[in-house]
Order: sequence, then C-alpha cells, then structure tokens
Amino acid sequence: MAGTQPGTSTGFYPQPNEFTCGPYALKHALVALGRPVDAAEIAATAKTHWWSGTNEIQLARAAREHDCDLRLERRASAEDARKELIRCLRATSPVLLCVDKWEHWITVVRYEDRRFVVIDSELDPVLAVLTWPELRKRWCFHDIEYHHSDPPVLYDLFAVEPRFKTAVKADFSVERVKFLRRPTNHALAHHWNQYLEDLLDICKPASERIQEPLSMGEFLRRHQEILVSRVVHWHGEVAREEILRILRYLRFVSETYGLVIPAAATRRAVVDLAVLVTMWSCAVNPIGEMYGESGPKKRRRTVKKTSANKVSRSR
Repeated sequence: MAGTQPGTSTGFYPQPNEFTCGPYALKHALVALGRPVDAAEIAATAKTHWWSGTNEIQLARAAREHDCDLRLERRASAEDARKELIRCLRATSPVLLCVDKWEHWITVVRYEDRRFVVIDSELDPVLAVLTWPELRKRWCFHDIEYHHSDPPVLYDLFAVEPRFKTAVKADFSVERVKFLRRPTNHALAHHWNQYLEDLLDICKPASERIQEPLSMGEFLRRHQEILVSRVVHWHGEVAREEILRILRYLRFVSETYGLVIPAAATRRAVVDLAVLVTMWSCAVNPIGEMYGESGPKKRRRTVKKTSANKVSRSR
C-alpha cells in the first residue's frame, strides 16, 4: 500500500541470501495471480531453513495458506515436459520449477514466440526470457541415486493452481519483461507489489458487467493534465516529469493485469490518484510548515492510574 515503510521493496528483486529461493518463487507465482504477498511471510509459513532451504512439501503448505494448490507433474521426456509446461501456462497457471540439479526454485509465467518468461530470484534483474534449450539445460535432473551408471532424466514441474476465482492475472509478455529489465525501470520492478495493491483499490478487473469501462490509458488521457498541473501548483517543488513517470508506471501495471475504471467511479479515481501522487510528491520532496504544523509530533504517553501505580509511587 501507499503507506509501506520507507526503504522496503515488495516486488521483483533478487533474494537476499542463498536459501530463500523457494518462498521467492512462490511469491512471484502469487503476484502473477494478482495476490501480492511478502516472501518473508511465505518463508515463515513454509518454515524455510538456512541449511536445507524449502522443499516441495513446505512450499505446498505455504501455497495452501494462500488458497492455492501445488500440483506435481513429472515427465521423463524433454518434449513431454515442454508440452506439459506450455499447457499449464496456457491454462494461466504459473509454474514452479526446481532447477540446477534440484538446488534452486524459479517461476515460469508465460510462453510466447517459442520463449519462456522466467522469474529467477538469483538473477538481477530477476525477470528473464529463456529459449527452450536454455531452460531444458537447467531443468533436467539426472537421478544418480536411482541408478548411478545410467540415471534416468526427470523433469518435475509444480503448477500453482488457485482455489479462488482469479479476477486478475498478470500478462507478462516478452515486451513487458524487456521494459522492466531496463535500468531506468528498476524502481517499478522492485516496488511492483505496492503499485498493484494501490491499483486494486482504485480499479476493477475487466468484466462484461462493468458499464463503460475506461482503461488506465484512456482515463489518463482525459484527466492526466489536471492531475499533474494541480499537484505541481500546490506542491511547488516536484518536477512535472517525475509525476508523469509515476503515472506511466501505474498505467503499465494496470494494463499488465487488465484493470479498468468504471465510468461511474471516475470522480473517485481522480481523487484517489491525486492523493497518491501528492503523497508520493511529499515523500520525495517534504514540504515545510503548513497551517502551523510541521511534521509528526510525539504523543505524550499517558499512564493509567491504578492501585498498583499508586503503591509504586508512594515507595
């Protein structure tokens, strides 16, 4: 939300250590399903350990906590594995893969033009596009414990299937991933969840029941100028281009999830965005004293008088 503590990142960014790839992979899958969740919360539910990391049983427990099931599919043929992975992705289920000799978890969220959109928390940036040979090389596992001299090759995938009716699903196309990988857009990627949470309060998922829905692009075409000009006028220290950048980011996230603004909620959306942009402007460039107030004041602590307090003061 807009009130997230400063300095926190709640989006697509590298994992801080070597053992939390599992919670991060599940977090990315949930974000693709429109459920922003913090990786630390998933790690606590899964009971991730610094020595052993997180296995599929622990991840399945964490997935159930967030109303999802982790469905295992195992294939011995690379071609069969590829087809099953594509089938799951086309059914709009993000997929977790245990790769690199079963030592690391990644998330696959899309198949497009013979390429796979992958979210790998060991990379920086974490969003990547892999060809099938590149993914197959990391995915295949030679089970030498089963047979040392002639180990079978296994391909395990774990489809994240929501129990809830998914109102919004991310469309992480190759072009969108390329956009997020640009150094100039890392702030958007790193704080993706915050943008999504705020937009879910302002917008609605596209639906036939919504009369005269406005895309964020059309909404900003009609109202962007007054939003920007009034914030610049009243704040006085914020650059116009910086506000436009934040609005472009909001539009990008809303279009990724297909969010719209009902025509009947236009006035409220204008107010909400004006408040959000103003709060952001004050976070970037704090304003001075206003109406005799300047910044938060410490509240005086009040002590409730009890018989115990009276006794302790009399000693």
